[in-house]
Amino acid sequence: MPSNNDKIMAALIYGISFFTVFIGPLVIWLVKKNDSDFIDYHGREYLNFLISYAVYGFISALLTIVLIGFVLAPIVGLLVMVFTIVGAIKAYQGERYRIPLVFRLL
Repeated sequence: MPSNNDKIMAALIYGISFFTVFIGPLVIWLVKKNDSDFIDYHGREYLNFLISYAVYGFISALLTIVLIGFVLAPIVGLLVMVFTIVGAIKAYQGERYRIPLVFRLL
């Protein structure tokens, strides 16, 4: 069971991403990953999520040429918002949340 501090830091990885998309979560993960497996898990999960959904966003931007991207881009944006909020809630509850459709690179 993760400590209360670990849960707050893991939730902060997701929460700070609304202000600093990449740098904030990366700094928290790099500083705290050796202190807790729970923080390490959520840091890796968020960074994999960020990479995956950046690829999805790029593909949907390319698909605007054939007009389907105008439908896909808002869907990808909405999924990013929803999965970030759900990830923060699950991290604060002490659960290990696996975000759907993510490439596990890290």
